[in-house]
Amino acid sequence: MNISKALKLCRTQKGITKTELAEKADLSISYLSLLEQGKRDPNLSTINKLCIALNIPASIFMFLASDVNELNGISKELAEKISLTALQMMAANVNETNISS
Repeated sequence: MNISKALKLCRTQKGITKTELAEKADLSISYLSLLEQGKRDPNLSTINKLCIALNIPASIFMFLASDVNELNGISKELAEKISLTALQMMAANVNETNISS
C-alpha cells in the first residue's frame, strides 16, 4: 500500500495545495507533508478525513494506493484502465466545480 503516492496524486489532480488540503482535512501542514513523503502512515480516520477533503470515495483512494502485488486477480492493463478512469473522473469533478463557482 502506497498511501503517499495516492495522496500526492489525488491532491495534485484536484489542483489543491498542501495548505488547502491540510485546512480542509483539519490536519497540520507538516503532518500532511510527512504523509506525502511516506514518513508517516495515517490511520483510517485520517484517510477518511483526507478523502472527504479531496471529495473522492475512500475505495477509489485505496485502489490508487494499492501496489501491483495487492491487486491479485486483476490484470495490469485493467488496473491501469481503472486508475486512468478514476483520475479522469477527478479531473471532471474539478472542472465541474470550477464551472459552477
